[in-house]
Amino acid sequence: MPTIDCDPDTARRRLEEAGVAVEAGNTDHERWRAERGDAVAVAYDDSVVVQGAKPTDLTALLADSSGRAHVYFDGASRGNPGPAAVGWVIVSGDGIVDEGSGAIGETTNNRAEYEALVRALEVARDHGFDEVDVRGDSELIVKQVRGEWDTNDPGLRERRVRARELLDTFDRWSLEHVPREINDRADGLANEALDDV
Repeated sequence: MPTIDCDPDTARRRLEEAGVAVEAGNTDHERWRAERGDAVAVAYDDSVVVQGAKPTDLTALLADSSGRAHVYFDGASRGNPGPAAVGWVIVSGDGIVDEGSGAIGETTNNRAEYEALVRALEVARDHGFDEVDVRGDSELIVKQVRGEWDTNDPGLRERRVRARELLDTFDRWSLEHVPREINDRADGLANEALDDV
């Protein structure tokens, strides 16, 4: 149950700007409450406590996450094309900030990798990080996004453009290919999501 030391009025404003409904507290000690996804935030005089199955549904909006993050992504497809899923992890000096996964329908492995990269970058951006060091185990995706390799597939070209647009929203970024062992958490999340299809 994360506790975020912050000004409750500032936290409330951040939530409202993100479209989260904020309601009155249930007791005299609670200043307000907000719910999003599988998380509930409760504000007190000088902190906000986040509870629920997935606190990151709200902590991403409440915490001041400026600075640098390591972003790991992985996409998987069984059948190529076949059922596909993505997984991603955002890590800062404080540990795992956020992670996620999900099925994305039927597609190729390369398209799944691109979708995982785009989703991971969107989450890192939404957390407010200024710099990202992005890591993935798909050499093809890494080299295409860095401009070292080209692609003839219009769908992949479109995703590459989107990935570059997102990367350019950061003050500084790097994108590196890493062995699967280094990317094991994102890989595991993508495969868990595939197992649930």
